[in-house]
Amino acid sequence: MKREPNRLLQRLIAEAGFTHKGLSRRINDLGVSRGLPGLKYDHSSVLRWIGGQRPRDPVPGLLAEIFALRLGRPVSSEDLGLPVVPTSLDLGQEFTHTWQEGIATVTALWRGDVERRRFLIDSTFAIGAGSTGALRWLTLPLEGRPVAGGSRRVGMADIAAIREVTRSFGVLDNRFGGGRVRSAVVKYLDSAVAPLLSDGSYSGSTGRLLASAAAELTRLAGWMAYDLEQHGLAQRYLIQALRLARSGGDHGFGGEILAGMSHQALYIGQPAHALDLARAAQLSARRAGVFALLSESHVLEAHAHALMDDRAACADSLHEAELAFDRRGTGDEPDWIAYFDEAYLSAKFAHCFRDLGDGPGTVRYATRSLDMDGRYVRGRMFNLSLLSAGLLECGELERACVAAGQALDLAGGLQSVRTQSYVADLRRRMEPFAGEPAVVELKARSRELSIA
Repeated sequence: MKREPNRLLQRLIAEAGFTHKGLSRRINDLGVSRGLPGLKYDHSSVLRWIGGQRPRDPVPGLLAEIFALRLGRPVSSEDLGLPVVPTSLDLGQEFTHTWQEGIATVTALWRGDVERRRFLIDSTFAIGAGSTGALRWLTLPLEGRPVAGGSRRVGMADIAAIREVTRSFGVLDNRFGGGRVRSAVVKYLDSAVAPLLSDGSYSGSTGRLLASAAAELTRLAGWMAYDLEQHGLAQRYLIQALRLARSGGDHGFGGEILAGMSHQALYIGQPAHALDLARAAQLSARRAGVFALLSESHVLEAHAHALMDDRAACADSLHEAELAFDRRGTGDEPDWIAYFDEAYLSAKFAHCFRDLGDGPGTVRYATRSLDMDGRYVRGRMFNLSLLSAGLLECGELERACVAAGQALDLAGGLQSVRTQSYVADLRRRMEPFAGEPAVVELKARSRELSIA
């Protein structure tokens, strides 16, 4: 649909006597003074706004400030022909149909998150949104290549920077928990990635790589929200990451996002929904030929069956997970699935056996899971908690308390609400033994670490 020219903005520019180049320079300079050094608008940006394109935040506010100073009177966004657009309460829950709709949605989500909008922070998990997102991922016709003709040329260095930021923040997340670094991730998305998507100039091939890189960092921000048990916000990020992966033509990573959505559904006690998402992830894994992802999605399906107490189906899915795991290529799996090794698979097996009430099985696989990469501090805390739960199920209280104590040692350095929940689960499991000296000592230690 053809845009209507913004005649109000055009008239104000004429009244103020600004050139297009001069106005864009003032926006960039004011942005620096307001802590926004990444603004790189030019005369062509102003021309697009006059032509009817709405600039992304914070430009309308900066323009109002610039014109008010020049003209000596208050100037509102409405005076600029840029009225405030109310934010939909379901922002981020929809898997949009087009690339441009997707950009508008995901950048608005990042901006709302940076602004700590209450409706996002307090949002709840919506099964329907996740199901619709998975369905559209699988059925949306192949769209045209993502291209844009903005003012800033996007190159390989920009994409490499996003990927390096994702890698670095991922390391910090695993070591310290999502609470320590998530705000920095969201600020980077809003200040560095959003301008590339909204105002960048890129060809179809570069656009796909940009979309894929943005999907990985958006998924990480969603995973961190999940780690903080902000489940509605996490779901919105994962749906938007899935949409970006679709634009990037990245079937493998889209499957990884679906697997993450299944992981979250399992955690919040929605096994039927998790089962659907795990099976959708399997379809993507097969399409992409990523067998580590296929193994992961089968073991997630197994966990869903375990939570629904279907032992036979759980066993079948665990067998399929092992078969897929054995088919992994050596050195040709994507970097984003590098974490999925034998230790991780064993941990997922242990989750299944714990939820089936199988103590020996839990202990066997939780013990194997501890032969893991030491950089995954949070994962090790989870695995020690699994071992402790299994040992309790086997009646080995002393050994269970030792494992729980080791888990507490790691939990003290993590800002992760999921970690707190694992500790709370252990405390609940040990309640029948509350009078035992080892359990009394554990309770005291958890209070010292503020994990009571």
